[in-house]
Amino acid sequence: MKILISLLTAVLLLSCNSENQKADKIYFNTKIWTGDSTQPWTEAIAIKGNQIIYTGKDYQLFKGDKTEMIDLNGKMMAPGFIDNHTHFISGGYNLSGVDLRKAKSKQDFISILKEFCQQHNDDRWILGGDWDHEAWGGELPSRSWIDSVTGNHPLFVNRYDGHMILANSKALQLAGVNKDTKVPAGGEMIKDAKGEYTGIFKDEAMGLINKVIPDPSDKELDEYLEAAIKEAFQNGVTQVNDMGSYGGWIDLAAYRRNYENKKLALRIYSFVPISTWQKLDSFCKKNGKGDDMMRWGGLKGFMDGSLGSTTAWFYQPYLDDPKTSGMNITDTVSMRRWVLSADSAGLHIAVHAIGDRANDFILNVFEEAEKKNPGDHRFRIEHAQHLTQQAIPRFAQLNVIASMQPYHAIDDGKWAYKRLDDARLKGTYAFKSLLNTKATLTFGSDWTVAPLKPLAGIYAAVTRRTLDDKNPGGWYPNQKISVEQALRCYTANNAYAGFQENKVGILKKGMLADFVVLSENIFDIAPEKIIEVKVLRTIVNGKEVYKSPL
Repeated sequence: MKILISLLTAVLLLSCNSENQKADKIYFNTKIWTGDSTQPWTEAIAIKGNQIIYTGKDYQLFKGDKTEMIDLNGKMMAPGFIDNHTHFISGGYNLSGVDLRKAKSKQDFISILKEFCQQHNDDRWILGGDWDHEAWGGELPSRSWIDSVTGNHPLFVNRYDGHMILANSKALQLAGVNKDTKVPAGGEMIKDAKGEYTGIFKDEAMGLINKVIPDPSDKELDEYLEAAIKEAFQNGVTQVNDMGSYGGWIDLAAYRRNYENKKLALRIYSFVPISTWQKLDSFCKKNGKGDDMMRWGGLKGFMDGSLGSTTAWFYQPYLDDPKTSGMNITDTVSMRRWVLSADSAGLHIAVHAIGDRANDFILNVFEEAEKKNPGDHRFRIEHAQHLTQQAIPRFAQLNVIASMQPYHAIDDGKWAYKRLDDARLKGTYAFKSLLNTKATLTFGSDWTVAPLKPLAGIYAAVTRRTLDDKNPGGWYPNQKISVEQALRCYTANNAYAGFQENKVGILKKGMLADFVVLSENIFDIAPEKIIEVKVLRTIVNGKEVYKSPL
């Protein structure tokens, strides 16, 4: 009977498989995690054009005279990784910019900048950097450290979280900032013992300098984008949700320009600032919301800053800075008005919230929006980093997506105990608790805050081993999740968070052919080895955009 059923199935497949269903490519001899609950694992996939036409064992039925057969020698395949939160074009810039992550002391910081400035003997702005003052004990840098080594360069280099920046005296001069300059609402500026600003600007105060930094040219933007796309493909990323690097609208224009010039092989979902929702509403009415490759219609807001910059908004003060409990960057009245109005216009809303008070506030606003305008909003909280125990079940109850970045957990976990008590840390990066309450959890990098490496993010989510190796069993290990859960957060869940669950995120017939081939089956190896796994191939829209030279 089993033989008869198999023969009937083969005949049925053959009868349905006319010549126009012969595959362009068949990848076989592979272990495919499909993400499809009806067929979680299979061994071959057939592609025609940019679509999957078959997954399974009987792939020979789809082989034609011109079909390219690709033997993967037993390697693992998975849906292409989607990164839920990047600052993508600035990531491309930083690939060739000054790298201050390597600075482990004050002298390192100065020496790295000195060498970079000597290599670029002109008056260009020096940006990027990604320094972390916790790497040398927590002392904030000052313009007095670097003025003598930066020459004619105005300098504005950021802490890696993007919420605190150091400017040199040249930059302050160009911006007209002096000791009498008032601190903007939602920002902070540090003064020294003499009452002079040290060059440290936090959150909204950064705008004082940003306004005098010239926008990059179209040519420069295109170069940064090209470099960023190359980095994405090397890491198996087939789509990014971009939260903007240059105010959002400049980024969107660069993406559209490259798409029109047929230079955009990576899927992009581009977000712009929530304060510009009316402009986006008009733009969408005129131009639609894009297609499967290049999309827009999303808005990004900020409730607060970051833990590392002590600007994340909490109910209680910081342990190491009791005079502050952080700040709400955006006026709460304005945020509520923008969310309710933009949601009524049918726009997609994502709001950055780090501290427990910031998360509670925006959850309340999203609840109000749902009551006012019931529907499929797919509201997102970007980071959802520090949650009260009462807030955790509200994500599922309100259908709010927790858009998180697991690498932050193993980075912040090195020093977060300085800032927060154990009670608050128990709600930090609460991956498992959110999933247990049936919330939609998605993963990404926040590149350049963390590496554009989904495998590193998966490693972080399943091990929670901090980067200093002081938590080998995991930092708050009860929040560790499984490999399959982490993979789903980088694939199907991200597709859903961007209204693309019927297009990408799982591998089955009719879906777009986005997938990645890995050097190891990450289900079979020890979790701590996942970070060592390599991407061998990246395929977008049925086209191989990266193949490892190894």
